[in-house]
Amino acid sequence: MKKLIAYYSRAGENYFSGAHRTIAVGNTEKAARLLAELTGAELFHIEQKVPYSDNYDTCVAEARRDLRANARPELTALPESLDDYDEIYLGYPNYCGTMPMAVYTFLEHYDWQGKTIHPFCTNEGSGLSNTEQDIRRAARHAFHRADLPTRYTPCLDTLYQRRALSILLRPHFIQTTFGGTGISTCCPSPTAFALGLGPDLP
Repeated sequence: MKKLIAYYSRAGENYFSGAHRTIAVGNTEKAARLLAELTGAELFHIEQKVPYSDNYDTCVAEARRDLRANARPELTALPESLDDYDEIYLGYPNYCGTMPMAVYTFLEHYDWQGKTIHPFCTNEGSGLSNTEQDIRRAARHAFHRADLPTRYTPCLDTLYQRRALSILLRPHFIQTTFGGTGISTCCPSPTAFALGLGPDLP
């Protein structure tokens, strides 16, 4: 079976390393591309049909609006099926303590029975926040990979990112199962990976 990296990423004006910066490629996309090099997995960019503003402050307001409304933004495209994939790496920035609402649109579209999700979250310091629990609720009956309980300080050096992401792939961690009846875990460590690359939306 094949692997898929599904990620949400935003370019334009971002906030990371203590400053507003305009970037052509979002940080989560940078991490996803490196992860694809390491795993050979296919890439799928989760994109909103109506994207958020390139202006950081306006984007914050738009993301907060969608969060308050529990919105499910329409996407430009969705894979027809995930049947060919048994492992999905799910990448997203930390938006207001959770995932961008478009990621919920993606997760709730599919039956996750028998799939393994490997989450990775880019952030400027908030880590995973509530995203692990949110994924459990949105992608019921999936398997959840237990990975390294580490947060990395902000760094955009390619070699550093490659080393950080390689930790996500270490094979000796035990898989965690979750579903509608609760969580059964064989590993005491947190079950996702926070990569301190920014951005957070407050």
